[in-house]
Amino acid sequence: QVQLVESGGGLVQAGVSLRLSCAVSGRTFSSYGMGWFRQAPGKDREFVATANWRTGYRYYADSVKGRFTVSGESAKNTVYLQMNSLKPEDTAVYYCAANVGGRATRVLRDYDYWGQGTQVTVSS
Repeated sequence: QVQLVESGGGLVQAGVSLRLSCAVSGRTFSSYGMGWFRQAPGKDREFVATANWRTGYRYYADSVKGRFTVSGESAKNTVYLQMNSLKPEDTAVYYCAANVGGRATRVLRDYDYWGQGTQVTVSS
């Protein structure tokens, strides 16, 4: 069983940075496909970022490309989402997710495990 615990959300002003963390229990995070998603009020959950740990390639939603970065730290078995130049439209609950197939995928239904989410609110 995989457990994912997100942290690092908060209320910030536009333009600042936040780093979200996703602590992974069970196997090392690099054996899973890991992704970040978000869900704003009244909207569907949407893809934000994922990484292919084997190749090192990162995939990002167009809305965050150039501002967000996904990374992992093996020593802490934790995946991060560094969010820079935050905008009010980034306001959402952010979730990390894992798939046992190890795929770096943008597709929500491909993921088997989800964290509880962490709220990010960006004021203008």
